[in-house]
Amino acid sequence: MSRTIMEMASLGETCREVQLVSRDEGVEEQELMRLIAQGLCVIPRSLTKPKDRPVGIGQGLRTKVNANIGTSKGMSSVEEELKKLEGAVSAGAHTVMDLSTGDDAQEVLEAVLDRSQVPVGTVPLYFAAVRCRLQGRKVVDMTVDEMFHAVELHGRMGVDFVTVHTGLTRNALHHLTSQGRVTNIVSRGGSILAAWMIHNDRENPFAEDFDRLLEIARRWDMTLSLGDGLRPGSGSDATDRAQVAELLELGRQVKMCREAKVQAMVEGPGHVPLGQIRTNVELQKRLCQGAPFYVLGPLVTDSAPGMDHLVGAIGGAVAASAGADFLCYVTPKEHLGFPSLEDVVEGVRASLVAAHVGDMEKGIPWALERDRIMSEARGAMDWEAQRKAALTPWAFQQDPHRSQEGCAMCGPLCAMRIAREAIASWKKV
Repeated sequence: MSRTIMEMASLGETCREVQLVSRDEGVEEQELMRLIAQGLCVIPRSLTKPKDRPVGIGQGLRTKVNANIGTSKGMSSVEEELKKLEGAVSAGAHTVMDLSTGDDAQEVLEAVLDRSQVPVGTVPLYFAAVRCRLQGRKVVDMTVDEMFHAVELHGRMGVDFVTVHTGLTRNALHHLTSQGRVTNIVSRGGSILAAWMIHNDRENPFAEDFDRLLEIARRWDMTLSLGDGLRPGSGSDATDRAQVAELLELGRQVKMCREAKVQAMVEGPGHVPLGQIRTNVELQKRLCQGAPFYVLGPLVTDSAPGMDHLVGAIGGAVAASAGADFLCYVTPKEHLGFPSLEDVVEGVRASLVAAHVGDMEKGIPWALERDRIMSEARGAMDWEAQRKAALTPWAFQQDPHRSQEGCAMCGPLCAMRIAREAIASWKKV
């Protein structure tokens, strides 16, 4: 069996992915290997289908952005999902997750894995649920072996990281049912597992036989994204007992992953009021021993459908500044419908800005330098330099009214030009 990237890092051995990430991040290889060995950073990778553009996620690195794509029942097109993959990566997404639940789920995943240059993640439980549906069975009737076989299949196919909702135990579910929530369970994987556990009167198989999951992940060197099946689906439910109980279990599992030399990151909320985001991030970092933290948004208000990509970007910026390492984008169609290619691109763009804002607060040199270069280019009215420094180069389209005199808004009354000429004249005197 090949050594995992975490095992190699523990032995001081480098690899192609470490070398590429080290160069991209401007972090020494030895330091990067130390972070990986300690579980403070992950580089999702597949032994079966190595990706051209690996990424590092975790301490001291730039905040990364994930884009979700995938089909659903009645909305299935391999060609359309490949366009979304290309659009997301072109817009700047560092990873993609194929969350297909249509009848063509395997066909879509195979196509995405063949085409993607960036790491690809999945939720294998969705795949198992689709197979049950195609066989005319209910998801509560799937077997434990079917759940684990879906994880194994995705490893064999070349998936780089998998979300597995391992923290949703009977104990955490008890807190949910005893406390009551406004929005109950909003995680699709969480709801499937909860229904299965209740119907079969059994513990979550992924938590009960966590060693079996580790064995599969180690075999294919897949990164485990320890999922938050009980993440809050509204601000009213944030940081409740069920969420914290799940987080405590995830913290225990992070330790098991490190002992097995399996890379792991932890997923978090969800919907969180602005004032609770920092507390959530700091709590996760403490309970999960500094493991990389992956958040959905988070969304800071429930009242802006159609603008949730901006709501998520606001929460993402705060989360990243507090120490979150990985932002899952939110599209304008969140809570409304099936996202289009344009929705995917808009979601990525908003999350990239959020990640950059967070990186500035973290003091990431790359982010601070980029802003300084942009400011200098603005002062010099160098439009091409601004375009190169911008997170949004697509915004710099040709404008016939833009010149060295100023932009179309101010023209000859450009504040910076007037001030610069006046100060230069004053200095001569």
